[in-house]
Amino acid sequence: MILSKRQEKFLRTLAHDLKPVIWLGQHGLTGQVMNEIESALAYHELIKIKLRVGERGERDRIISGICQETGAENIQRIGNTVTLYRRNPDKPRIPLPA
Repeated sequence: MILSKRQEKFLRTLAHDLKPVIWLGQHGLTGQVMNEIESALAYHELIKIKLRVGERGERDRIISGICQETGAENIQRIGNTVTLYRRNPDKPRIPLPA
């Protein structure tokens, strides 16, 4: 799903007050963590993930892996926190601007 700049800005505004729902730690990206990310995206559509792993390059690699596997869009990354969005095709919760 390709988002316009206006839609990305809208989602960043919504995500401002969100707290991270997933914390990625020393064990990295495991199957259980991926299952939690999948279920959080399916329910919430817009989530924050806190990454406490290694260097910037490793974080970027993990984020791109999550996005590829889940089909989510990387809306914003600030430091160790990334905001992801994936629209729920059955029950969309967030109406995006045109």
